[in-house]
Amino acid sequence: MDKIAIVTGATSGIGKAIALGLARKGFRVGIVCRNRTRGEAAAAELAGSVPGAEAEIFLADLSVLQDVRRVAGELRERYPRVDVLVDNAGAHLLRAKVSADGYDRMVATNHLGPFLLTNRLLGVLDETARIVVVASEAHRFADPFEPADLAEPGRYGPAGSLRVYGRSKLLNLFFTQELAERLKGTGITVNAMCPGLVATALARDVPGAGQVGGWLSRTPVLRRPEQGARMALRLATERRFEGCSGGFYSSTPGARALPGARTLKDRALQKAVWERSSHLVGLPGPIVLGR
Repeated sequence: MDKIAIVTGATSGIGKAIALGLARKGFRVGIVCRNRTRGEAAAAELAGSVPGAEAEIFLADLSVLQDVRRVAGELRERYPRVDVLVDNAGAHLLRAKVSADGYDRMVATNHLGPFLLTNRLLGVLDETARIVVVASEAHRFADPFEPADLAEPGRYGPAGSLRVYGRSKLLNLFFTQELAERLKGTGITVNAMCPGLVATALARDVPGAGQVGGWLSRTPVLRRPEQGARMALRLATERRFEGCSGGFYSSTPGARALPGARTLKDRALQKAVWERSSHLVGLPGPIVLGR
């Protein structure tokens, strides 16, 4: 029976590298993306690079909750069992935008969409499935927030955008930790990772990013997408990570020497973020595994 992997945001950068790596390991890959043309191109590239590989695209804007619910239903119908889910899609917006549901669009894309999609797919995850959340060391720049206001739209410019992006990545880590707690004893694992500083289009709107990126490209600090994808692939497939859950694995050089964010140890805040996120996306009741 085919091994099934779902990867969001796999039309470019780290996501495409993850999808390609999973295909090389024998997975049939479902790509969740916003743009059909780019999705078809990525699927064709994957199939052309890996003889016999199968890739299918599923269209959804993860900032739009109705899209997420629809695509989750399509994925459940298409795949009777999912072995790996990689929540990779993300955005870094320079200026504040509001999602179709009235939330901060960056938080909606980076946190609420993946939160809802993952919960909607729990029913088809294999009993030993692995969930990988692409987070970031940028969580250290998160602005102070109350759970009740975690997705409230507001104004921000270039400097403020990094704080909101950091908040969305901190929310990724809270989600990973709390989901790991709720899945204890099931065999399903969930871990987060930071790919390091990777040459992608994520920060293309940030002033000076091109100049800084050009300089960093001549150093070991800036990674290629395939390098950024390595930790995600390890978490998704390597035997050494069997049974490991709730962890955050960083590929950023020197990250271990940095002090950890204190809020990551705040279990009350972690639970409050889960409950508020559940309310915002309309998630009913506790986790339910199986169809």
